[in-house]
Amino acid sequence: MNKLPKIALGAWAWGNDGTFGEKLEADTLRPIFDKAMENGLNLWDTAYAYGMGTSEKVLASFVKDLPRESYLISDKFTPQCADSSSSTAMKDMIEMQLDLMKLDGFDIYWIHNVWDAPKWTEELAKYFEGKDNVPLIGVSNHNLGEIKQAAGILETHGLKLSAVQNHYSLINRSSEDSGILSYCRDNDITFFSYMVLEQGALSGKYDTAHPMPAGSARADSYNPILDKLEIMNKALGKIADNHGVGIAQVPVAWAIAKGTLPIIGVTKVSHVEDAVKSANITLTHDEVTELEKAADSLDLNVIRFWEKEMK
Repeated sequence: MNKLPKIALGAWAWGNDGTFGEKLEADTLRPIFDKAMENGLNLWDTAYAYGMGTSEKVLASFVKDLPRESYLISDKFTPQCADSSSSTAMKDMIEMQLDLMKLDGFDIYWIHNVWDAPKWTEELAKYFEGKDNVPLIGVSNHNLGEIKQAAGILETHGLKLSAVQNHYSLINRSSEDSGILSYCRDNDITFFSYMVLEQGALSGKYDTAHPMPAGSARADSYNPILDKLEIMNKALGKIADNHGVGIAQVPVAWAIAKGTLPIIGVTKVSHVEDAVKSANITLTHDEVTELEKAADSLDLNVIRFWEKEMK
């Protein structure tokens, strides 16, 4: 498998689910994909749950003519999308996804959430046990106890837990406070941080005078706390000025400085350009500390409806 880049690109919104207040079509997304690949950002994070295959199919249409070694695909088993009564549900889901994407194998494959996760982790382990083409195996939205349980299940089948993916940002550090980041470092597990920009809330684009577009899920979550987010974005702006970049680059650079691999949702070419800049920023220890102090002073809880505290 190719070396992982500093940043992964998320195709969450490519499922046309309206999360960002608009629907995205393939012809709009193609320039985004091309810009990313031109700049070496070749790790794409998707899931069947993102539009019931829509995200995967769009991504498949972009990679179909490229050399397989030129890109990396991260996909997920979402328990709620599987037929839990079937004895072949795991096999059926994986092979359906491979068929959707016209691939022989994924580079990373995840248990998407903790719904009946021990059962599904066992099934995943049985599916890949003894196979030659085994992806990196990860779990998403798991707390520390659940991560350790998954690692143990995989180990009994001769497999390793290689990745953890959780919501992690300056204003949601529960995966750090709970010891998950330390556990990952100690056990050679790559921690993928998603929503490091809090769906644009930490980009500097929105404030009390310029709220997120009404009607989207993110507007419902972040517009009520824009007064506090203005304070956070002011602190981010100070660090951004130190490095001659925009505010949106700093939370991503912070996530990299914390030893994580951020997943950035991309719906515009400018998002890719920002990601490239972020990968080239090195924050100092003092800058990291200053940002976290500002975040802690706000006492925000931005755990979303599909998540839980990582205690």
